[in-house]
Amino acid sequence: MDNFRKRNRGERRHAVDGFLTPSPGSSDIQQPTGRRPSFDGFRSGGRRIDNFARPDGLHVTQSGSVHTTEERPIVDKKEQPARQASLLHMSLPNSGALSATKKPDKKAKRDKSNHSRWRTFRKWSLRSSLLLTALVVVIGGFLVIKGVLKINKVFKGGGSAAALQADVKPELLKGEGDGRVNILLLGKGGPGHDGADLTDTMIIASIDPVNKASVLVSIPRDLWVTVPGYGSSKINAVYANAKNRSLYSSKDKAKAEAAGAEAIKQQVGQVFGIPIHYYAMIDFTGFKQAVDVVGGVDINVPAELAVSEHLWDSTTRRPYYLNVPAGQQHFDATRALYFARSRHTSKRGDFDRAERQRLFIQALSQKVLSAGTYTNPVKISQLMSAFGDHVSTDMSVNNALRLTQIGKGMNMSKMKSIGLADPPNNYVRTDNIDGISVVRPTAGFGDYGDIQNYIRNTLKDPYLAKENAVLNVLNGTSQAGLATSKADKLKSYGYNVTKVGDAPTQDYNQTVLVDLTGGKKSFTKNYLEKRLGVKAVTRLPDKTIQAQGVDFVIILGQDE
Repeated sequence: MDNFRKRNRGERRHAVDGFLTPSPGSSDIQQPTGRRPSFDGFRSGGRRIDNFARPDGLHVTQSGSVHTTEERPIVDKKEQPARQASLLHMSLPNSGALSATKKPDKKAKRDKSNHSRWRTFRKWSLRSSLLLTALVVVIGGFLVIKGVLKINKVFKGGGSAAALQADVKPELLKGEGDGRVNILLLGKGGPGHDGADLTDTMIIASIDPVNKASVLVSIPRDLWVTVPGYGSSKINAVYANAKNRSLYSSKDKAKAEAAGAEAIKQQVGQVFGIPIHYYAMIDFTGFKQAVDVVGGVDINVPAELAVSEHLWDSTTRRPYYLNVPAGQQHFDATRALYFARSRHTSKRGDFDRAERQRLFIQALSQKVLSAGTYTNPVKISQLMSAFGDHVSTDMSVNNALRLTQIGKGMNMSKMKSIGLADPPNNYVRTDNIDGISVVRPTAGFGDYGDIQNYIRNTLKDPYLAKENAVLNVLNGTSQAGLATSKADKLKSYGYNVTKVGDAPTQDYNQTVLVDLTGGKKSFTKNYLEKRLGVKAVTRLPDKTIQAQGVDFVIILGQDE
């Protein structure tokens, strides 16, 4: 090492090609007082001779590039070995010289690489999961908010059906037939159509929550009715007339729609002799959108319902040719609408159309209540969007949820469908009033007795049917035929009357109701008490009355 030279005390070291040279004009390096100087290399007479462990001077890398490094401060002696090992590196370009450090193990490199990949995968997996969760929350929140806004437009509340409760008490039911849930389904043209508020589609959907069964009853749109205080008209104009009267006085659209709905509910209840608990109305646009959402419906069309008619499509403003042969058919929104509306080429006109409408509602109900629809939040949101501006009902959200729960247990393919002009039950016929074609009861204008008996027997109260109590009806007055008249009335509601006759005496001033069941048939007892206006007793007033095998005995008094 012949190129080393001594460094005078106080000289600053400068590295040139790895050798220490004095720096002219350099200042002394002041050492800490009381501490012995520390040198990076070995000692030689108190002078530092560089051992090349420091990266001072030129540092040639394998790539051939040259880097200069600044002088590093002198470190403590204890740190020298580790520092020297970390800094010792010198390899010349293309020389193949050995490195001062040990080459890394290949397996260690591979493990380190795999660990790095796993950390990267975990990092992106976490980020993806967080992003997906955020999207779910955002989309779910949007659907909820959207659904709530639309639901508030659709479900206005106000109707009432005690039979929708999970645990029905007898005293909650107002009278025979109240054990069912009767919903008046109305269809109108809506904005942009002639007679926008005329309810040309009118169907009663009667639901039995006990036996999970349902019946559809068509109401002839041309049925001639008299509205107390407002004269006579076709029944399809009752809603529109009441709505317009309300608008004329208050200009409140929501109030006017409620007035129209209440008027038609009362009118239908009066004609058919049953309570109407709710209504639901849809226009043509909502009808088509609902069919689109569920992907269309399939109907097995009977041969006599085949229709071929040239129609005008108000949406496309082009002719629409409807041709529906018999057999299994698929209906998209447009085809469904005209299938339900068409009547001019049908043999029985509006009566055939009413039958097609019931077929369609049955098919649509099956589709909506299918697992693919009511359990799909997207489809529910789409239905709410379709219904929001085109459907209204006085059901509450809770009512609708309860009804949906009942509907899940129903077999819609077994839904019963009836009309008032379907043979052999011909209770209405067409007629003419001042050149206007109308429909009236076969018994005569305003005579709905036969219609009511037919409907009540068809829509029997499920609690009466379940208890099937046996009744005896006795006449306790001198008025002939009183017991027979009362028995016929009770039979029309579904009561099982087995005996009709005279009481041992005819001096009863008040009607007597005797409950021989010990309170076991509470629904029948509740209905009879409300109908007769009396409280039941448990003993017969006359021991000579024969009542073997009888549940209730009714003795009619002068108050009847």
